[in-house]
Amino acid sequence: MGVSLKDIAKRAGVSVATVSNVVNGYRPVAEATRERVRQAIDELGYSPNLSARHLRNGRTGIIALAIPELNNPYFAELADAAIREAGLHGYTVLLDYTDGDREKELLVSQGFRAQVIDGLILSPVQLRRADVLSRTSETPMVLVGEGVYNVPYDHIAIDNVAASVAAMTHLLGLGRRRIAFVGAQSDVNRQPAQLRLLGYQEALSGAGLSYDPGLVVTTDYFGRSDGAAGLRRLMALPEPPDAVFAYNDLIAIGVLRAAVELGLRVPDDIAVVGFDDIDEGRYSNPTLTTISPDKADIGRRAVAALIGRLDGSREAEPEEVQVPFELVTRESTLGHPEPG
Repeated sequence: MGVSLKDIAKRAGVSVATVSNVVNGYRPVAEATRERVRQAIDELGYSPNLSARHLRNGRTGIIALAIPELNNPYFAELADAAIREAGLHGYTVLLDYTDGDREKELLVSQGFRAQVIDGLILSPVQLRRADVLSRTSETPMVLVGEGVYNVPYDHIAIDNVAASVAAMTHLLGLGRRRIAFVGAQSDVNRQPAQLRLLGYQEALSGAGLSYDPGLVVTTDYFGRSDGAAGLRRLMALPEPPDAVFAYNDLIAIGVLRAAVELGLRVPDDIAVVGFDDIDEGRYSNPTLTTISPDKADIGRRAVAALIGRLDGSREAEPEEVQVPFELVTRESTLGHPEPG
C-alpha cells in the first residue's frame, strides 16, 4: 500500500490539512512546519499521483525556469531551490538558457514553449520594461533578478543598491579608500551591473570620497578571467587600489588568483569583496567576503508566486518582493584568524 497524506501527517506531527497545503500549495504554511512535512515526505518516500492531478486541471505539470548562464554557480543554486520547491507542488521544471541575449529573452517571455509549460520564471538580463509591457502571452510569468521593471508581474529580487552599499561600507570601515569596482558593463540595459555600480558610487559619496572612473573596470563577461585581467589592469595604475568590490564572486575569485600571481597579499595589500556567496568562495584561499542573497528563498518565493497564479490562490496585485541579503565577512577582508 502506498504512503498516504495521513501517514505523512502522523510522522510530521501535523494535520492532514496541513500536509495537503504543503503538497498542493493551497495555503501558506510556516517554514518550520513546511520543513517537517518535507522531511516526513522524504523519509516515507511519498509520491503523489501527479499525472491525474494535472489532467484534472488541464495542465502539463511543467513550469520553465529561464536563466542567463549555465556555468555560473549562482544560477545553479537558484535552479536547485526552484526545482525542489516545484517538486513539492507536483511540478517539473524545464530549464531554459537565454545567454543573457535580449532576443532569446523576448522569445521566452512572449510564449515560446507555451504549449508545453504551465508557467514561466524568467531571470532577464537585457529585457526592457517596454518588452515586458508589450507581452501578449497569457502564460503566467514571474520575474527574478535585480532589474527594475515596475511591470504587472510578480518580481522577486534583492535590493542591489543597498547590498552594494553594505559591501562598500565594510571596506570603508576597514580604512580602505582607493576601492575599485570590477564588473561594470557598458550596456545600460544590463541593470544588475548598473545598480551595483550605483551602490558603489553612493557609498563613496556618503564617505566623502570622489568617484574615480579610473578605478572602475568594465568587463566583457562576468567570469574568473575577467576578474584576473581587471586586477592586472588596476595594479598597473600609478596609484593602484587598496581594495576591490567585484560584481560577482566569479570575478572576485579571478581577482584573488591574479593577486597571488602579482605577489600581493590579501587582504594586507588589497582586500576583496564579491557578490552572490557561491560555494566556491567558502573554500577559496583566502575565503571570500561576499554579499549573500538568500537564493533558496528567491527560488521558493518565485515558485510559490507562480503556482499561486496558476491555481488561483494568489489573486492580489503583482508584487515587487525584496528578499533579504547579508554581508558574510571572511579572510579576503579580515585576514586569516590567529592560530590557537
